[in-house]
Amino acid sequence: MRPLLLEHYRTAKQSLVRARMRTALTMTGVAIGVASITTILALSNGITNIINDQVKELGSTVAVIRPVSKQSSLQDLANPTPQNSYTTSPLTERDVESIYELKDVQAVAPLMTLSGSVRKAGASPERSSILATTPDFADISKLKMSDGQFIDSVTLEDTAVIGTQLAVDLFGTEEAIGKTFLIRGQSFTVIGVMKRQNDPINYNNIDLDSAAIISLESGKLFNSGVAQIQQINVKAKPGVAMADFKQKITNLLRANHDHERDVAVYTGTSIAKPTSRLFSVISTVMSLIAGISLLVGGIGIMNIMLVSISERTREIGLRKAVGASNRTIILQFMIEALIISVIGGFAGFIGGYVIAFGISMFLTYDPAFSWAIVGWASALSVGVGVLFGLYPAIRASSKDPIESLRRYH
Repeated sequence: MRPLLLEHYRTAKQSLVRARMRTALTMTGVAIGVASITTILALSNGITNIINDQVKELGSTVAVIRPVSKQSSLQDLANPTPQNSYTTSPLTERDVESIYELKDVQAVAPLMTLSGSVRKAGASPERSSILATTPDFADISKLKMSDGQFIDSVTLEDTAVIGTQLAVDLFGTEEAIGKTFLIRGQSFTVIGVMKRQNDPINYNNIDLDSAAIISLESGKLFNSGVAQIQQINVKAKPGVAMADFKQKITNLLRANHDHERDVAVYTGTSIAKPTSRLFSVISTVMSLIAGISLLVGGIGIMNIMLVSISERTREIGLRKAVGASNRTIILQFMIEALIISVIGGFAGFIGGYVIAFGISMFLTYDPAFSWAIVGWASALSVGVGVLFGLYPAIRASSKDPIESLRRYH
């Protein structure tokens, strides 16, 4: 069997080399499809890896509590203001206080994001965010200060900590201690500047480099004295079993919320799950669109195989006349189809990563390499070769040897 496969491989190679231009164009079609999907998977996995790395740096003692959001769907792509934008977060200060009382808790930080702009006379940065939280946020997120201090229990309500980029955008310098700016018309004095984070994509969903952080009490003043908490970060004491810790928090929140399943507790790598699954939907849609080019590549394989069979009708007749079975003819042409798809798929995989790294030069993260992507690229390449090469191979095997020889006599 092995010598026969080698002979089929040599025959397929000779046939493809004879029609090298058609072969190259067909391989290009497969390569474009595989490259598109590889690029999308590499970039999307890169985002997940960023957050996973952040969680690992924090250690295995952090839990994140978020409201349960409805499953995103394709319809959300056409809705600029999804339903969740109008809903109130079920997380409350009572939840924060109850979690503080658990014996295994070391720190708790509620996160309240505020709408509005950060500005000063002559400067109003387009990219800025406002976060109201507690002093524990710095401990849980391991924030480091380049100048000044983080908010604490004795700082005044009109003080704030800002990111490095926001300091540059507002004041033209990172030396911003003592300077003032406005949030919704209220003046705040800078008491601290955080070290540059370079992680606009993170599990807190806040670009800290462009953020202004104020106390939770200050944030409540902008919301009629009510804390609209979007997320709670919890740090457990060292040595605590996180599975049991997660269950304790879950049971506590269920009791606080009349057993409604309106919040979820995440630990470990599950923290990397995006707050909204819309990004996953977009990635899926983009992969499906990229799959169209792979389909075109598959049709190209079928086309070149049918043309090859038409040109080699006499050869097929001779093979069958000297005893070649239908199975042997099918195998011969399937090997040709697989050579085209596998080489095209390999080139597409390499090209996909080259494109992904090129795109990442304009982003803040690198694409991720994983064996799962290798598996997908390999499966797609082989699958296209088998799927679109099978019909031409069967058609070649069904030719009558006498008619084939008579036609080209």
